[in-house]
Amino acid sequence: MARLCDEPGSPSLSVSTAHFCFRRLSAIVLSFGLVAGATTSAAAQVLKPYKDDLFSYGTVLEQSDNGDYRVVDYQELRDINGRDEIPERRVKRAFVSLGVKGDQVNETIEIGGRSLDVTRVGREQGAAFSVIFIHGRGGDRRLGANDFSFGGNFNRLKNLAVANGGVYYAPSVRSFDTAGAADVAGLIKLVAERSGGRPVVLACASMGSFICWGVARDAGAVAALGGMMIMGGVADPEFTKSAAYKARLPMFFSHGSKDSVYPAESQKALYGALKGQGYPTRFVLFETGSHGTPVRMTDWRDALNWIGSR
Repeated sequence: MARLCDEPGSPSLSVSTAHFCFRRLSAIVLSFGLVAGATTSAAAQVLKPYKDDLFSYGTVLEQSDNGDYRVVDYQELRDINGRDEIPERRVKRAFVSLGVKGDQVNETIEIGGRSLDVTRVGREQGAAFSVIFIHGRGGDRRLGANDFSFGGNFNRLKNLAVANGGVYYAPSVRSFDTAGAADVAGLIKLVAERSGGRPVVLACASMGSFICWGVARDAGAVAALGGMMIMGGVADPEFTKSAAYKARLPMFFSHGSKDSVYPAESQKALYGALKGQGYPTRFVLFETGSHGTPVRMTDWRDALNWIGSR
């Protein structure tokens, strides 16, 4: 089964860790215009296609909430064994375009007196939009920069960013607590400054979701965000007390129905509660998918275009 390099744990944030326990319940930046000087209309907030025939969702088994809740067919034999040359380690060549590596650099950024190692793909200054991906336990920036793992999905994200004048950041998070959340909040603010104030969207996978929920409580970081993505993560039953909730920050969730680390029911419950309040949120459930499935199978273009349209 596809897995992220982490396990459930109890990292401490600014709220009680018990509030994050799944038993109790869980930066694309899209500017207003994807290229410099572009129109500010909603129609302009559309990422150009990149290998959509390979990465778009397949059969939708169930759909509701005007398409915001979807159950998507997932089959390990097809979506891992049939897609990879070496299952879970190296995708087939057709799924990647490596020219984007010419736009990739590693850098160390000083934030609040602490250093943060990041991989950046795309322009440093003036990016039309920015994406920040946060890995789970046991990972580092290499997970989000690997072109061949997770079915080539990160390579697709890189290509979407560069082709549309944006930038993608994959930082190495040193801890999944208040300090780690503060590091990422600082990165969000820096990235927004580099892009000229265009909003940022933060995507967090697995235990990285603790970082997203911590950042959601930082009003300064939330002001710079355009949306947030939780991929196979824990649910936060106190999200409604956060700055992100008060700002109605768009929230995108994706999860595997057979996730044994953070059960999907908790995230579905949070989505349902938010949707019932008319909150801007979307949920994609991969039927039979496991813990790592959302990182492999989430359609980045679909998710980022949805966030950009909110």
